[in-house]
Parts: sequence; structure tokens; C-alpha cells
Amino acid sequence: MQHARLTRAPHRPDAGQSFLGRLSLARARVHEAHGPARHTFAVLLAREMSGPVFWIAPAWETARLHATALTNFGLDPGRIIFVHGRQEIDLLWTLEEVLRSGAVPLVVGELATPPALTPMRRLHLAAEAGAKTGRAPLGLLLTPEGGSTGAESRWQMAPAHGETHSGWTLTRERARSDPPKSWTLRPHRDGFALAA
Repeated sequence: MQHARLTRAPHRPDAGQSFLGRLSLARARVHEAHGPARHTFAVLLAREMSGPVFWIAPAWETARLHATALTNFGLDPGRIIFVHGRQEIDLLWTLEEVLRSGAVPLVVGELATPPALTPMRRLHLAAEAGAKTGRAPLGLLLTPEGGSTGAESRWQMAPAHGETHSGWTLTRERARSDPPKSWTLRPHRDGFALAA
């Protein structure tokens, strides 16, 4: 009889989705971004990925992404498939089903409040199932205040525009594999660059 040996190797050898050069987000998991520039965070992430993006948002919200702004950030608006739900439960169900399908690399969900632990666990399980059937999807929840229980990582992004420069402050508040840290994010040549 053969026995499995225990190792200190990570269970998920995938290096994750690279983001802004030095950062990465684990695939087949659900992350959270909050703060006044959370939509910018999602657009910058989508910019660095290839393939379609499902963007799930509440139907009752009147604010929508602007195609010209997406183009200015270097993201083709034709890659985004918008889905609008009438109730919060519709948003969570759609997020879960799209993650489970493994059909798209990125699923963004705008929520009015952070989901509880049980819905978050269901989203993680759906993302893991999607990784087995298709490409490993990355889930990103956008919440105004943050605080989703069980998110793989939590990011906060806010504008940091001054008289001589424009940019954002990006903070990794929580991650399973990395300590909290803040960066200044500024436009740089044809993209964006992080400064500690």
C-alpha cells in the first residue's frame, strides 16, 4: 500500500493572475475591492486579462461604465458583457453560475453590501468547479465599504489626485498569502505603474 506524503508545497501551484506588474490574484477564487475607485480597480484588472468579462450589476443603480473611459484605460468595451439583476439574490445567483461555468476568465459583481459567509463560500466552490470544467475564473466583488467574510483578498482603492499629478492609492488590506501593504498607482507611458 502506498501512502501520500505531506509536503509544504502549496495546494494551488498556479501563480495567479498578474496585476500591475508586481501583484497577483489567485485564480478560481473570489476577491473583493472597495472604496471610491473600486470600479477603476476592476477595469485595470480586466485590462491585463484576455477574453470576455461578465460584469454583473444591480438594475436599480443608475451609474454605468462609460465606453470612452474604458477605452482611455486601455480596455476594449466590446469585451464586457453586462448583466443587470433586479434583486441582490439574482446578482449572487448569476455570479455563482458564471463562475461555475468556467466560460470567462473574469467575473465582476457589484453588490450593495458584502455577502455573508455562506454565499461567499458558494462563490468559492463555484469558482473551483469552473476551474475543473473550463479556464480557472477569477471572481471580483465590488462593494462600497468592504468587509466580505471569506474573500481570498480585500483591496481598497481611492483617488489620490494632486495639483501636479493624478493617481490612486491602492491598499491590500487582507490576503491569505501576503501581508497588508499600500502603493501609489500612477499612469505611466501606455499603462500604469506602482510606487511603494
